[in-house]
Parts: sequence; C-alpha cells; structure tokens
Amino acid sequence: MGSLLLLVTGPPGAGKSTVARFLAGRFERSVVVEGDAFFGFLARGAIAPWLPEADHQNEVVTRAAGCAAGRYVSAGYATVFDGVVGPWFLPSFMQATGLGHLHYVILMPALERCVARVATRLGHGFADEDATRRMHQQFARAAIDRRHLLLDPPEEVEAVAERILAAVAGGELRYRSSSP
Repeated sequence: MGSLLLLVTGPPGAGKSTVARFLAGRFERSVVVEGDAFFGFLARGAIAPWLPEADHQNEVVTRAAGCAAGRYVSAGYATVFDGVVGPWFLPSFMQATGLGHLHYVILMPALERCVARVATRLGHGFADEDATRRMHQQFARAAIDRRHLLLDPPEEVEAVAERILAAVAGGELRYRSSSP
C-alpha cells in the first residue's frame, strides 16, 4: 500500500489515537493527522465541539483538517487521520481532501468501555463523561454502512490494526463521496 488516507474515528475513548499511531508505523512513509489539533488552532470564540451550537465551527474545522490530510496523501504519504469525524461530517471532510476516495473506519467499543478509558487516560485534555456518552450515542445512531464499523474491537492494538489493514486491503473500508 502506497499513499492512502485512512480515517480512524469513533467516540472519545474508542482508542483512535493509539490505533492511528500503530497503523502509521506500518507504512514506509506515513503521517498521522491529529484532528483534535485543528480545534486547538481556534484562538478566540471557540465553542466546545460536542455542543449543538458548534455545528458551523465544526464544519470549518473538519474541512481544514480534510484539506491538510489530502495534501499529505497527494505528496505520497500514507496518511492516518485520528479524530472525531462522524458520518454526518464525512462528505464535507471527503470533499475537502480533494481525493477520489478514502478509507473510513469507526471504532465502536461498548459505551462503558469508552467512559472508563476517558476517565483513566493521562495527558489528554478531554475528560467529560456526559459528552462522551452523547457522542457515543451519536455514533451508535448514525446512518453509515456497517462495513465501516468495528464493533467492540479487541483490547490489543495490534489485533485492531490487523483487522483494519485487512479491511483496507479488501476494499471494505473504501468511501467515495457517493458512498452510503
């Protein structure tokens, strides 16, 4: 696999960052684009992204992140995007990349597993249990082809990465703007 864009998403505590870093290590030339960093660029007037009134802000940030990810892919890098890009923002992200397709996977551990991870992780700025529960519910209710879901992924990061890479190789995670 040469240059590609693999978008790893899911609710807080799903294991996105750990899996994304591991996946990037499997490629000769790779980049991890951390979606949360793009929210950090907002200097004033930022709205917590999980609040309903943040929709416009989230759209702008999602497009900026998609544009950056697409540039890395266009330059020949295997690019792993780590961030919250629900199916409701996927068309905007896809369009901003300028690419013909990407690979999209939603990590969906059980709710209580996500809540426990958020409560116990170190060095992460997000620890809001209520927001974790709301975002988990949003992902659980989202309209997306089930082939993009990795339900109750194993605890071992290597096992999760292997399942994702096999699905990428088989074309199962491929998403085009006209995809469901």
